[in-house]
Amino acid sequence: MRQGQGAGASFMTTKLKRADMTDLVAVRRALLSVSDKTGLIALGQALADMGVEILSTGGSAKALREAGIAVKDVAEVTQFPEMMDGRVKTLHPAVHGGLLALRDNKDHVAAMTAHGIAPIDLLVVNLYPFEATVAAGADYDTCIENIDIGGPAMIRAAAKNHGFVNVVVDVQDYDGLLAEMQAHNGATTLAFRQKLAQVAYARTAAYDAAVSGWMADALGEATPRRRAVAGTLAQSLRYGENPHQAAAFYKDGSTRQGVSTARQWQGKELSYNNINDTDAAFEMVAEFAPSDGPAVAIIKHANPCGVARRASLLEAYKAAYHCDQTSAFGGIVALNQILDAETAEEIVKVFTEVVIAPGASDAAKEVFAAKKNLRLLTTGGLPDVTAAGRTWRQVSGGYLVQDRDNGRLDVADLKVVTKRAPTPAELADLIFAWRVAKHVKSNAIVYVKDLATVGIGAGQMSRVDSSRIAARKAQDMAEALGLPQSLAAGSVVASDAFFPFADGLLSAAEAGAKAVIQPGGSMRDDEVIAAADAAGLAMVFTGMRHFRH
Repeated sequence: MRQGQGAGASFMTTKLKRADMTDLVAVRRALLSVSDKTGLIALGQALADMGVEILSTGGSAKALREAGIAVKDVAEVTQFPEMMDGRVKTLHPAVHGGLLALRDNKDHVAAMTAHGIAPIDLLVVNLYPFEATVAAGADYDTCIENIDIGGPAMIRAAAKNHGFVNVVVDVQDYDGLLAEMQAHNGATTLAFRQKLAQVAYARTAAYDAAVSGWMADALGEATPRRRAVAGTLAQSLRYGENPHQAAAFYKDGSTRQGVSTARQWQGKELSYNNINDTDAAFEMVAEFAPSDGPAVAIIKHANPCGVARRASLLEAYKAAYHCDQTSAFGGIVALNQILDAETAEEIVKVFTEVVIAPGASDAAKEVFAAKKNLRLLTTGGLPDVTAAGRTWRQVSGGYLVQDRDNGRLDVADLKVVTKRAPTPAELADLIFAWRVAKHVKSNAIVYVKDLATVGIGAGQMSRVDSSRIAARKAQDMAEALGLPQSLAAGSVVASDAFFPFADGLLSAAEAGAKAVIQPGGSMRDDEVIAAADAAGLAMVFTGMRHFRH
């Protein structure tokens, strides 16, 4: 009796008994029920050509039948029609019994025989497009209707019984399934089914994570009792931060433009550190919209070492580079506009690991083509730095979850606290410095002059140390450029958090700063303001800090 035409012991033939093939299971009967019908017809035809009986539902059955492929509706097997707008169609013992039955368990065999249940050796399911529905901005009820119930139930059943059942949840695995069956005369190995099962459970976990995360947001639950995250492998990496650390890059399904959505045009494969630093660079330069004018950020070890705005990308790159030429060597360059050939010619004069931009002209690509190891990435746009989102960081035994720092200030938000108010030019530089400071590891000090950084101090345990390091870098670059005084002379300075004492402020004044932007809020604000007044500085408070640890 052909497998699947009726119940009984005939299903025992699905597990081959040859001593050297005890892990092989022949695929005689398959259930195909997919939302994404990419590749469905080719898969169905290949299975039919191998003699596999095909069961299906709804639109999948219709598509297969229209392609001339013999298919049996699941309703024929269950003896129940699809009902409740398709909500109930596969939730039936005739389906789940066929997926869950252990073929080598006599009690399971007896139950299948008694109830007319035939085995299902292959399940191909992809789920209702819940994530895409949410991303499209659908209303609450529409999102609820796009939560798949029967699909995950079948997937989990088949994956649990992977000793006998194959479960495929990704279109990209169709070719691998067919190759496996062709290599084993219509059967699959246990190792292959185990891998499919792992992918299947990861898919249902990711699906549930998407649903629960969306629902928490819809209900306004900022800190739900349980949170789940999921990702899809984008790239296996050679190693992590160091060669002894294994690593990989996973995408979370976000459409936010950046490294995860970028196209790489040339160069070596991105490393763990490349991806981390490139993300930091692009987030930094995205603080300046294309309408603000050309902007360039150069990043080293996730910290900006030079940022500038100018009338052209070429001039912006030069200004950013002249902030710290030493650190720029081997750095990441991010641009907020389409890269042109002239700027590309300037960039390749210095060893650069990665260049990322919304786009690049053909002429710019030709310039980079001569630098085989330089990676060029384009994204089609900039990430929205004001958009809501969350960041995750693992700690021992758990995760820290917080809103993305999308805080943003303009001139109208600033409070002048000194006798002298900043000039219009100083105000522009102060806003610029504040946006850069947001992307510098704490304690952060940023000197800016004429919309370009001239000294950056990052990641020090003392704010005074950060101020001194930034000042020293400004002095060193002035000497390297043959200038008579520090680049910080006449600059403004930003501090990511308040000055707890006046010493950090006075250090900035000694370096040549004329105006200061800081959050305020210290117990000694009055002392710091008095010191600023005594030094002739203009100072504004933001009421917002930008710690970055």
